[in-house]
Amino acid sequence: MADTASPSWGQLPSHGRFGYHAIGNRPALHWPGGARLAVYIGFNIEHFAFGEGLGAHLAPASPQPDVLNYSWREYGNRVGVWRCLDLFDELGFPTGAIVNTAIYDHCPEVIEAFAARGDELIAHGHSNAQRQGTMAVEEERALIVHCRERMTKAHGKPPAGWLSPWISESAATPDLLKEAGYSYTLNWCHDDQPTWLRTSAGPLCAIPYPQEVNDIPMIVGRLMDAKDFAQMIIDQFDEMLEQSRSQSLVMGIALHPYLIGQPYRLRHLRRALRHIAEHRTANGQGDVWLTTPGAIAQLAQAAGANP
Repeated sequence: MADTASPSWGQLPSHGRFGYHAIGNRPALHWPGGARLAVYIGFNIEHFAFGEGLGAHLAPASPQPDVLNYSWREYGNRVGVWRCLDLFDELGFPTGAIVNTAIYDHCPEVIEAFAARGDELIAHGHSNAQRQGTMAVEEERALIVHCRERMTKAHGKPPAGWLSPWISESAATPDLLKEAGYSYTLNWCHDDQPTWLRTSAGPLCAIPYPQEVNDIPMIVGRLMDAKDFAQMIIDQFDEMLEQSRSQSLVMGIALHPYLIGQPYRLRHLRRALRHIAEHRTANGQGDVWLTTPGAIAQLAQAAGANP
């Protein structure tokens, strides 16, 4: 009989960051005012290098400089972000502003507008023209520290949270984030409640960040129409609100102003956010807590790490 290597039927390789814990068997979480569903907007404010690097595409990429796709993305910083801010102000929605530090050089008035509203500012690398997951450890550490220091200098306090450009992680990213002083990450989309990642520097909170209720994968990736994306937000909200009767949950909505800030798409977003706003917690009572990822992380930390 030929000598052949035996296949491995053992345990698969694991990240080692957390164990399995079914959602129906956990200690109770409590949101303010008796709310059951925490809802946040993760609003991505990004800047891209001209003539090089990564970026979403409206049309097939041209040889660099790719003016069509670059200028389409830049519309978000010049127009879309301001139209979205008007809508958030109209409805009284807080946001988690997820910020490339290149924005501080390119259009700092955008960040000043979110800071003036009292919104949470979340670190998002330097530019979405770059992907950190392929960086050497020391280069990635320098990026993570740079973002924290730049935002601290601008606002007088460091960012608590991090979202990697393109959700790109190396094997060391959670360790480097905790080491640098971040208290939570948005990179993991594996749950509907805050969970905890093991790192070499102690536990790092993972706040659920959506990869489906997210305009990039839906509108760019799946070519979804704006009215269908808005209906997806409404359906997600209605179903999660019903599920949250038995346990507190987190619903995120991930948006990019160069996509959702296009007027015809904004029209449909307006409809979806008005639907959610009708359920907000008011006068300390209600079903829905409109909040930010950092506020969710603070309550999760106060409650203690889950298994």
